[in-house]
Amino acid sequence: MKEYDLIATTTFGLEAVLNRELDRLGCTEHTTANGRTYFRGDIRTVAKANLWLRTADRILLNMGKFKALTFEDLFRGVKAIPWEELLDSDSSFIVNARSVKSKLYSLRDIQSISKKAIVERLRSAYGVETLPETGARHMVEIAFLDDEATVTVDTSGHGLNRRGYRQEVGKSPIKETLAAGLIMISRWRPDLPFMDPFCGTGTFGIEAAMIGMNMAPGLRATFDAENWKISDPKVWENERREAVRAINRNASLRIYCSDIDYFQLKLAEKHAEAAGVDGFIHFQKIDYAETGSRFDYGCIVTNPPYGERLLEKKAAEDIYRGMGKHFASFATWSVYVITSCEDFERLYGKRADKKRKIYNGGLKCDFYQYFGPKPPAPRDGKPADS
Repeated sequence: MKEYDLIATTTFGLEAVLNRELDRLGCTEHTTANGRTYFRGDIRTVAKANLWLRTADRILLNMGKFKALTFEDLFRGVKAIPWEELLDSDSSFIVNARSVKSKLYSLRDIQSISKKAIVERLRSAYGVETLPETGARHMVEIAFLDDEATVTVDTSGHGLNRRGYRQEVGKSPIKETLAAGLIMISRWRPDLPFMDPFCGTGTFGIEAAMIGMNMAPGLRATFDAENWKISDPKVWENERREAVRAINRNASLRIYCSDIDYFQLKLAEKHAEAAGVDGFIHFQKIDYAETGSRFDYGCIVTNPPYGERLLEKKAAEDIYRGMGKHFASFATWSVYVITSCEDFERLYGKRADKKRKIYNGGLKCDFYQYFGPKPPAPRDGKPADS
């Protein structure tokens, strides 16, 4: 199979986690820039990446890059790309644009000129006057940075955070890809208890269950590249079949999600059912200060209220103080908290063992990591402290 230059995009701060995921897929040769990793692979790799990468936002086909100081440079550069190798004569294609620190900054002009260049290339290659654009969709992006244009086509067709289970958005949503990444940064492993005492609509618990069951996050989604001329439906069919076989439906998981909001919890239960993990998560309506556990070791991973609005700030700060006092009773557990509050450690009453800068949407946050003692290794396949 032919190999392609590919890009996996991710949330700033999750690049190292994404790289480990790529290594596990067998894509060990890759380079990283802010929010993206460059690698190579064939159409089977494209299918695997879309189905299995938990922290990637999109998988892009890298068509090339070139310097462009004028619109004539842009037209020539885009037209020089062999679009006929990717697009059929009836392919539908949408051109989007971004521009940072570049002489060409009018996004509308970049889009229209690039589209015209692709049309001329395809008309010449196929010997036709018109392109009906009734076929498979291709989302093209022309991204300028320092006068250099990078041309990509989105193999995913949608954000990979859209797993298909979150049907309604809660009050303080966290992207599924970010939630999965934070869990993977934590020291949690599937044989240990997992707790989210501010679970909202259940994203952390659901992602933990999917990790624990070895369930491919993209299993319920469809992707643009499945219908491309360079693709093979049998490849996607085989990869999905393998992903289904890989699911451990007998996993012994102890995942506890709680919240004080009854309606958020009902959404969480609905989302867990849609994800196929409802039997692996225990949901409870309870205040975080009333949570407890009979297990000696475990991980708390949570996204408490941030208090971004002035009237909510004091309430959030009171919660952080309470968290510090209550979670002290989980002396042998590890605690992981994402928040935008820069004063979190003082309010919590303890300096984090480690923290990582991360972005939740466009909001700058930190992921505070408090490490408990290392739990014993599981014995004979049984949980560490069963």
